[in-house]
Amino acid sequence: MTGAMLLAILLVAQPGLPRSATSIEQERKGKTAPVTVIDVNQATEQDFAGFPGIGPKLARRIVAYREKHGPFRRVEDLLVIRGIGHKKWRRIRPYLRVGSDESKK
Repeated sequence: MTGAMLLAILLVAQPGLPRSATSIEQERKGKTAPVTVIDVNQATEQDFAGFPGIGPKLARRIVAYREKHGPFRRVEDLLVIRGIGHKKWRRIRPYLRVGSDESKK
């Protein structure tokens, strides 16, 4: 067994490594945090449903709200949607944006 393999086994088997409550919750629900930032005005129901704490019903509600009221002006506008409170919003906020990065240059 090589040193790298042994180190990998020890790190995986290490029960004392700290884990955040969010990572434990995501693990329990079978969801992982998104790795990319998405535009809330371009995201599909499936995109939203990939976030921790957002299921298919809430994802549909977000898209329906956007279709009825027009594009979101700020990410904070998601707070008007029933089912998204401050706690859930803070959890998903790092993965959301309004508009493209190119438009800000």
